Amino acid sequence: MREKQQEENKKENSRELYEWVQALVGSVLTVVLVFTFVIRLIGVDGHSMVPTLQDGDRLLVLNSMLYSDYKYGDIVVLRKEAFLEEPIVKRVIATEGQTVDIDFDAGVVYVDGQALEEDYINEPTYLEEGTEFPLTVPEGSIFVMGDNRNRSSDSRDSRLGTVDTRYVIGKAVFLAFPGANEATGKKELSRIGVIA
Repeated sequence: MREKQQEENKKENSRELYEWVQALVGSVLTVVLVFTFVIRLIGVDGHSMVPTLQDGDRLLVLNSMLYSDYKYGDIVVLRKEAFLEEPIVKRVIATEGQTVDIDFDAGVVYVDGQALEEDYINEPTYLEEGTEFPLTVPEGSIFVMGDNRNRSSDSRDSRLGTVDTRYVIGKAVFLAFPGANEATGKKELSRIGVIA
């Protein structure tokens, strides 16, 4: 009788262990699939997006396969190896068919003749980088700029220019881990959250 009870206990323990292993494998597989096809964790390298993003920030980025209808103001991560091998983080300023012009003396960016209200920038846009304006964004492309305009290489640089959306890795949607603030040197946990 005792042997039968021990045998049943062994079977029960084996079944529980099997269920735990199955749940663990299923969880790991789900996480791998989510981080491969849905969302990625990508770090900000440099100061081109200050004050919105800081060097060392870690962003959750929605994969471009799921989001490809880019709009003005979206923060995107892209990689164009002919420009820079590492991914870069920039803000969408204009999309296909829109015309961008920049008055570098006044520091004002215009899209389709309208001056942009850019309360997110660090300072006005005074730095020219080789692209000729006005410029109409080609089909399937976007025009991107950093928020720290005078410390950013972006679509004003003729080596990058307008960016074919196939180079976009995805849209930044959430600040998961803050880097140190450029001005204070401290990490501000209050910055964690949805990226606007």
